[in-house]
Amino acid sequence: MGKFKNKLVRFFYGRYGNDTLNTVLLWTYLAFVIISTVLSMTVFSGKAWFDLVRFLVTSFLIVIIFYRMMSRNIAKRSRENERFRGFFTLRKNRFKDRKTHVYRKCKNCRAVLRLPKAKGKHNVVCPRCKNRFKVRG
Repeated sequence: MGKFKNKLVRFFYGRYGNDTLNTVLLWTYLAFVIISTVLSMTVFSGKAWFDLVRFLVTSFLIVIIFYRMMSRNIAKRSRENERFRGFFTLRKNRFKDRKTHVYRKCKNCRAVLRLPKAKGKHNVVCPRCKNRFKVRG
C-alpha cells in the first residue's frame, strides 16, 4: 500500500486542487442534474433533444471541474478564482453601500470607482489613469 500511496502523492503534487469557483461549478452541476432529471421524468419525457442537451451540459461541467482541479498552471487558476470572487464582492459592496455611495466606471480604463452620493454634476479624476470626467450624482 505504501508504493501506491507514494505514486498517488507524486501524481497530485503541484496540481491546483479545489477552490471557490470549482465548488460553485460542482453545486451547479448537482443542481442541474437534479432539475434535469425531474424535468426529463415529467415535462420532457421521451424527448431525445432534451437528453442530448442534458448530456452535453453535464459533460461540459464535469470536464471543466476536473480540468481546473488537475491543472498545473496554478497562477492562471488563481486569477480565474479571484476574478470570480471579485465579481460577487463588488455586487455585495454595491448593495451594502447603496445609500451612501455610487459606483461608476471610468470611460478610459474601465476601472470601477466608488464615489460618495451627492446631488448634481461633479468632476471626477480616475486614480488609475488620471482621466477627468463628469458624473451625475
